[in-house]
Amino acid sequence: MMQSEFEVAGRTREVTVTRTGDGFAVAVDGHTWNVDAARIDGQTLSLLVDNVWRKSYDIIATPDPATKQLTVHVGTTPVTVARNGRRRGRKESGASGAGPQRVFAPMPGKVVRILVKAGEAVRARQPLVVVEAMKMENELRAGRDGTIADIHAQEGASVDAGALLIIIQ
Repeated sequence: MMQSEFEVAGRTREVTVTRTGDGFAVAVDGHTWNVDAARIDGQTLSLLVDNVWRKSYDIIATPDPATKQLTVHVGTTPVTVARNGRRRGRKESGASGAGPQRVFAPMPGKVVRILVKAGEAVRARQPLVVVEAMKMENELRAGRDGTIADIHAQEGASVDAGALLIIIQ
């Protein structure tokens, strides 16, 4: 399960995503929908949403590195989305302070690529590992400069939500 807050079109939304069999239960501000997601290409998802009526949406997400926001096109309607950074559940310790930073899997998935080696120096925001979840590849990055102390992940392995993947000293 992953819980986060997002700012969507200027309004804060609480989002919880939980894997349910072949799909996901997505709760937004307490309203839950069953969602089946299929990746079309690098930026496009096809979502089948089933609450009372089955509806299909093509979603295209385009990141803006300057603002750290996404422009998400739901059909032809653009929506600006930003992660507020307030994630509940397992804490990511040491992201900006002293002590080790622990990088956890944000949701159940599969480790696709490990981009660093133990003992390697890394910079803040450097990609560390790629986890496929919800039929999307998620690149997990370093929260700060440091050295890779330990790698708990293995390429091709399945991981649970909250599984420890990498420790940065």
